[in-house]
Amino acid sequence: MSDAVGGVIVGFDCHVDSHVAVALDALGRRLGTASFRTTSRGYQEALAWMATFGPVIAVGVESTGSHGAALARSFAKAGLRVVEVDQPHAHTRSRRGKDDTIDAEAAARKVLSGEVRGAAKDTGGIVESIRQLSVARDGAIKAHTAALSQLGDLVVTSPAPLRETLDRRKSLKGKATLCSRLRPSNEGPDPMRAAKIALRSVARRIRELADEIDRLARELDALVATAAPNTLGRLGLGTHNTAALLIAAGENIDRFRSEASFAHLCGVAPLPASSGRTTRHRLNHGGNRQANRALHMIVIVRLRYCPRTRAYRDRRIQEGRTKPEVIRCLKRYIVRELFRTLRADLGTLAART
Repeated sequence: MSDAVGGVIVGFDCHVDSHVAVALDALGRRLGTASFRTTSRGYQEALAWMATFGPVIAVGVESTGSHGAALARSFAKAGLRVVEVDQPHAHTRSRRGKDDTIDAEAAARKVLSGEVRGAAKDTGGIVESIRQLSVARDGAIKAHTAALSQLGDLVVTSPAPLRETLDRRKSLKGKATLCSRLRPSNEGPDPMRAAKIALRSVARRIRELADEIDRLARELDALVATAAPNTLGRLGLGTHNTAALLIAAGENIDRFRSEASFAHLCGVAPLPASSGRTTRHRLNHGGNRQANRALHMIVIVRLRYCPRTRAYRDRRIQEGRTKPEVIRCLKRYIVRELFRTLRADLGTLAART
């Protein structure tokens, strides 16, 4: 609190159409509350409103990766310290209830007490571009998988002569190629005609989605190679695993105090679960699950192609560890390695720009 003497702490609860703010002084007394529209003008009005209470020490913002992303960018551009705040704990809500003002005040009090210190993720650079393209590619892959499944169902229920023709190809992609060339008759309620129309429609959708996935993959390859060339060259790091770690870290990776903080974000840092005479740790089931999955895939690749990793696995198993425990240890070690390379890559990128 000594850092906040003479200043103002503001908390924001963010939503799609409006953001609610509560301002506190250094002693935790409420100075005011207001609501602002989610527009450029609304963000400027929020800045002017906060300035009426005095110098702003920090701003705690909920949902900096979704509803509050534009607000956080606006405040960071204005030179304010923006702190990322988690949603209030369920116990807090059960005691105080829930509305936008209560959530905004809780965000401000978390910042004032020092419970949260992490800077909000930078969403104004190349890493944000990678995130957007990754989201679009993942959506296209899901739609492509669903279309292939739908095609398989239509083939099974199609008339026997048509099904026998399509069965010449064993894979669904091969069947889709045949279906895209079907020529239904011009008219009539014949089920054969309807089946051909449906199969051709789904097959062409599959082809369009495959082309879309290829286009997005090429864009991602170029961006990831620009953002993290050294990390991309490590064993087990492809475009998509590197992209997942970049998205988790954010472009301002210096917001992490150490690689242990990044490991905690990725869900690979064991959490203390000791009580009385029992001293133990438990798995971290939280964190960024996409980054955790990327680390798991990196470990699997290295266990197959890296003799040093296999030697480590064999030694730990001889010591009495199980294979899942060894994999968890390897994920923690890999985080330490990749945090350094990511920080170096993003530092070089910042120097170039």
